[in-house]
Amino acid sequence: MIGSVLLLILVMVLFYRFAGDVAELGVIRAGTFMKVQVALNSRVHLVPYHIDGGQPSYFIIAGLVFTPLSEPLIDEECEDSIGLKLLAKARHSLARFKGEQIVILSQVLANEVNIGYEDMGNQQVLRINGTRIKNIHHLAHLVDSCKDKYIVFEFEDNYLAVLEREAASAASSHILRDYGIPSQRSPDLLEPYVDSLGDNQAIEQEFGDSPVSNLEIGFDGLLWA
Repeated sequence: MIGSVLLLILVMVLFYRFAGDVAELGVIRAGTFMKVQVALNSRVHLVPYHIDGGQPSYFIIAGLVFTPLSEPLIDEECEDSIGLKLLAKARHSLARFKGEQIVILSQVLANEVNIGYEDMGNQQVLRINGTRIKNIHHLAHLVDSCKDKYIVFEFEDNYLAVLEREAASAASSHILRDYGIPSQRSPDLLEPYVDSLGDNQAIEQEFGDSPVSNLEIGFDGLLWA
C-alpha cells in the first residue's frame, strides 16, 4: 500500500514535467533520508519506429547478414517470422544507453563456408567471442578486430555459429560478388567505432534482455513508460 502511494506521488510530480527538466526527489538510502536531483529524459524505444536516412545498417561476414531490429524490418518480414520474443522486445523495451540496438542475424547467403547455418534467420546475436553486442557498429568492430582463430557468435536460446576467421574473411568477397552485393557493410559502418559507454563500464543485464515498462532511475536521469 505504501509503495503504491509513493508511486502515485511520483507520477503526480512528473505529470507536469517535460523532458530536460530537473526534478527534486526525496529518497531513503541506507535508512537516511536525502534529496536528489534527476534529469528527466523522454523514453527512447530500443527498437526504432523509423530508420534514420531511410537505409538500414548492415554487416556481412561469410554470408551471415546482420542488421538492427527495427519496426520497418518487422513490417517487411511479417510478425510470424520475427517470433514472439523479439516482438515483445520491439513493443516494450526501452534503450538503456545511447546507441543501444538489438542486432539480429537477418539471413544467411548460402556458401560452403557457412554450411549448417544457411537456414538461420531473424535471431538475436548476443555476443561475439564472449563480448556482449551493444549495436551493429560494435558487432562490425568486434569482427574486424578479431585475432582469434575462430569467430564465435552466440545467439539467443543458446544457438552458436562458429566460423574459422581466415576462411570467413577469404570467402566474404566471393559471396558478395556471387550475390551482387557491392559492399560488406552499409556506409555508416565505415566510420571508426567509438564506444559511447567506455571500456570499463559494466552492464549486468544482456542488452535488449527483457521488456521494460516500469519506472527506473538510472545514472543519466529517469525513464518512464
